[in-house]
Amino acid sequence: MQNPTLVCFGEVLWDVLPTGKIAGGAPMNVAYHANNLGFSTKMISRVGTDALGRELLDFLDEKGVSTQFVQSDPLLPTGIVNVTLNSSGSPDYEIVYPSAWDNIQPDSVMIDTIKETDVFVFGSLACRSEQTKQTLFDLLDGAMLRVLDANLRRPFFSKDLLELLLLKADIAKMNDDELEIIAGWNGITGSEAVQMQSIKDIYKLELLVLTKGDKGASCLDESGYHTHPGFSVTVADTIGSGDAFLAAFLRKLLSGASNDACLSFACTLGALAATKQGGTPNISSTEIENFILSKNQSNDY
Repeated sequence: MQNPTLVCFGEVLWDVLPTGKIAGGAPMNVAYHANNLGFSTKMISRVGTDALGRELLDFLDEKGVSTQFVQSDPLLPTGIVNVTLNSSGSPDYEIVYPSAWDNIQPDSVMIDTIKETDVFVFGSLACRSEQTKQTLFDLLDGAMLRVLDANLRRPFFSKDLLELLLLKADIAKMNDDELEIIAGWNGITGSEAVQMQSIKDIYKLELLVLTKGDKGASCLDESGYHTHPGFSVTVADTIGSGDAFLAAFLRKLLSGASNDACLSFACTLGALAATKQGGTPNISSTEIENFILSKNQSNDY
């Protein structure tokens, strides 16, 4: 597929790190990286009528992500997440509530657009408010390919919510901690592959993708279980690495690549994102090519 279309639904916000603020939010991170990889992308969200909201709209416009469906809220502020990092660069989040993206409203143009979009990406965090959750569910039934990024953030998730979202998804992406949580809810034990197969079967998924930090990633569909060991890099922080991974995986998937090729390319983008700060770093095509070349030469690809 030459120029696939992708719409991401959910939070757009500012990640406030000790070094300053960086545009972020998991769905927006995916849209940002997908746009860089050749998707035609739109974001469905909501910002405040404040300076932070105007900055986010300017950021998305500058990066080429359509803001057609980024609404303005006259009362609620633009989203903020206070981020602290541990010694290994792993983040801890304080997600401010309520924020404008808790009040996303549906409209008929939005619904019609989703019906014609190749990929619709959504996560669990946007469902922390009933209004945005209802808007998401109004859109899901019309989507062609529904991709769930579990993105579990305490205290904004529950077993009942995740089961509803998984049952609506065609593809689900989760990390190893989230796999453990969901497997535990269902009393699933055994190897990673066994747990993934059980979750895929229970929720009738076409494809399940698992990220494992510095241990790489795996996926499972009707062709079987596939895995990639990942790449060793010097980590700045891991904010948005999984989002870069997901955008890259979907780009390769829609081009008709094999699962192994999808995992390899996705691990490349995830690793490069981890070498930079924040969820929306600039990763050029030259950097990607040089990274792939270096790993091929070191037999680490």
